[in-house]
Amino acid sequence: MNIVKVDVFKLDVAVTHPIRTLLGSLDAARNVVVKITTDSGLYGWGEASPFAPITGDSQDSNYMMAQQIAAVIKDRDALAVDARMREITTFTVGDPSIRSAFDMALYDIAAKAADMPLYQFLGGERRDIRTDLTIGWQDTVEETVARAQGVLDAGFDAIKLKVGRPGLTDVAHVAAVRALIGPDVALKIDSNQGWDYPTAVANITAMRGLDLQYSEQPLPVWDKEGLARLRDKVDLPICADESVFDHHDALKLVKLSAADYLNIKLGKAGGIHTGLKINAIAEAHGAKCMIGCFAESRLGLSAAAHLAMARPNIAFLDLDSCYHFKGDPVQGGVRFDEKVGGVLHLPDSPGHGADIREDDAGLHSQIVV
Repeated sequence: MNIVKVDVFKLDVAVTHPIRTLLGSLDAARNVVVKITTDSGLYGWGEASPFAPITGDSQDSNYMMAQQIAAVIKDRDALAVDARMREITTFTVGDPSIRSAFDMALYDIAAKAADMPLYQFLGGERRDIRTDLTIGWQDTVEETVARAQGVLDAGFDAIKLKVGRPGLTDVAHVAAVRALIGPDVALKIDSNQGWDYPTAVANITAMRGLDLQYSEQPLPVWDKEGLARLRDKVDLPICADESVFDHHDALKLVKLSAADYLNIKLGKAGGIHTGLKINAIAEAHGAKCMIGCFAESRLGLSAAAHLAMARPNIAFLDLDSCYHFKGDPVQGGVRFDEKVGGVLHLPDSPGHGADIREDDAGLHSQIVV
């Protein structure tokens, strides 16, 4: 089943609530989507959602690289996913976001060819999955609490709060949210590398009585040894995010006993192909995984949700990026439950189930390879 055509598009979607973090603000989705078509007529969709402070790439660089990758894999067997991803990774060791888009599209085709939903194609079975909802930096504690109230009103049972401010500024925000939500809603914090070791120790110690689920990426990306020291020092579980891009990073972290949880993001890992390896390494060392996102539409989130459903060791989901999109360019795919906040539903249609509406206003700059 050979690849005969690759369509590359830019995709822009506005959001209602920008997410502010130490690393910058996500005020819109500026993504790239690819559609791989085979000589059998089967096709697959994939999405890149670059975030330069983490992935080192952008919509423009992804758009250009997609055209080059398309030329590399054109006329090759779409079902040989492992071989195609080796070719792509050999061609560019960087550009993880756009590599993940091609990975999603190839897995979409492979699962369609097997007439299976992707989670089943990956060896999984249907299980309940539920995401948290993220609250970015707010200027005041009152604004943070107001956002948390909105999350409660929407019925979510888990909140991820962006922290990483100087000194102990975050403590008041986190304490106020815990006081609002009570003991039955899970609360986790994400510093996005914002603290050094002493500040991380001071903040986590100050938040000891707030029943947090974990601290995500409290230290700079390069400081794996520091994460190990921190994990040994504090009682709160540590989740590595920016410190783990691929399976090589995962192996280093677990060997150092530096993290309790590893955050798989398809846009960091270069797709499902590597995400499976990260989870296997974590599971072999007794560590759980979470699966996160950047600013993907329901296309990218569908692929991530299928991976999560297929691997129960992926215990935490942060797949909320499209929740505040002003538009929806996707038909099919994962959807949010209309009554129970955060519950995700996946279709049993073959592949990941998501298609882009090619007449959507946010889709533009099409090129065909």
